[in-house]
Amino acid sequence: MIGLWAMYAANILVTAWISWTCLFYPERAVQTVFTNGLVYSEAIRLVGALWGGIFILSCLGLFYPYPMSVILLFQLLYKGSWLLFVALPAIRNNQPYPESMASFFLLWVVILPFVIPWRHLFANFN
Repeated sequence: MIGLWAMYAANILVTAWISWTCLFYPERAVQTVFTNGLVYSEAIRLVGALWGGIFILSCLGLFYPYPMSVILLFQLLYKGSWLLFVALPAIRNNQPYPESMASFFLLWVVILPFVIPWRHLFANFN
């Protein structure tokens, strides 16, 4: 349970800043969040909205840790997919990519499988 709360707290700290920056200061997000690994586009605001949703659900996770753990599964899936299909090919082809984001995502993908309450998530699938 403490691991879940720690993940929600970390999500809250990280996603609050990222979502705010991407939604309201997208040009700055290109420099800070994406470490100049992307060219500005309005898609950055879409990413801000996604991370804003993760922020809100993580806040709820502090009070309802098990039911909200599906957001952690979602993060594992999308961050793992991004690493596999975006960051890894960029690394192989010596192309730019947001390195700090990739490092953060890698850390999350390594930690999340040990924190996600798998039994609870799949208990209702009969």
